[in-house]
Amino acid sequence: MSERPLHEGKLDRAQTLSNVRSKATYEAISINPVTPVIGVEVEGVDMTSDVPDAQIEELNQALANHNVLFFRDQPELTAEQQIAFAKRFGELHIHPAAPQGEKYPELFVIHTHGESFVNNGADWHTDVSCDEEPPLGTMLQIHRTPPSGGDTLFANMYAAYDALSEKMKTFLSERTAIHDSERAFRGRYADKGVDDTGAVFPRNEHPVVRTHPVSGRQALYVNETFTSRIRAMAEDESNALLEFLFRHVSRPEFQVRFNWQPNSIAFWDNRCTQHLAMWDYWPNERYGHRVTVKGDRPFYKAN
Repeated sequence: MSERPLHEGKLDRAQTLSNVRSKATYEAISINPVTPVIGVEVEGVDMTSDVPDAQIEELNQALANHNVLFFRDQPELTAEQQIAFAKRFGELHIHPAAPQGEKYPELFVIHTHGESFVNNGADWHTDVSCDEEPPLGTMLQIHRTPPSGGDTLFANMYAAYDALSEKMKTFLSERTAIHDSERAFRGRYADKGVDDTGAVFPRNEHPVVRTHPVSGRQALYVNETFTSRIRAMAEDESNALLEFLFRHVSRPEFQVRFNWQPNSIAFWDNRCTQHLAMWDYWPNERYGHRVTVKGDRPFYKAN
């Protein structure tokens, strides 16, 4: 155990965090930071209408800059409205394991109640990072909320990367990791009638440090749900490093905690953000609709 003073390094951390958020300005949308590090509330966007191109462009930029966008002023969107809005950001992703509706296969129903044996997103993760081209972003609207609880935590992976020592940044920039969905998805949706006997779930290799294709910034890209191994390392070395990184990315100073109200919407950037859904409301119900936008293959490019 280190004997250095407990206050040592605290100012350096605070100064690093103060430089995390982008200083970009917006004209077509209004944003209000939720914390100094991650998350903004967005106003002035009507998702029930044909959203102007200028707003879509600024929302794309705000997503890359602020990790997660929150909307408190939308009505309950129909499936058609939510899908149409999400398609403005790219082609939609279909989940490799969850049950799919015949009419809207890209719509993922989030429903946890008294008879559920698990909730979606109970551990820190980036959505479907096991895919060869993991999703760009995810938009969730919660229609029915429990009386209390059911918050979602989001963590800024730019900030997690920035907080590392320069030597650790260099070391990690040369590493890749395996993202394997077998243990996450096998049997996961049995309570929803899915028989995955014989199914082969995605498994891919990605850089440990990912360069964001829009912001150009570096972000840590490992998560405890899907990342199983650091390549070119002994198993015990890989386990030790992943244990450190999983603990590091979940530090509270990188986080925002979102309290859902009926019809609240969160739109998060999977390229630079992790999230965790609290299940502290059993046996009460939480219900909503999620759509996910396809992304591209992660890459690392030195700045």
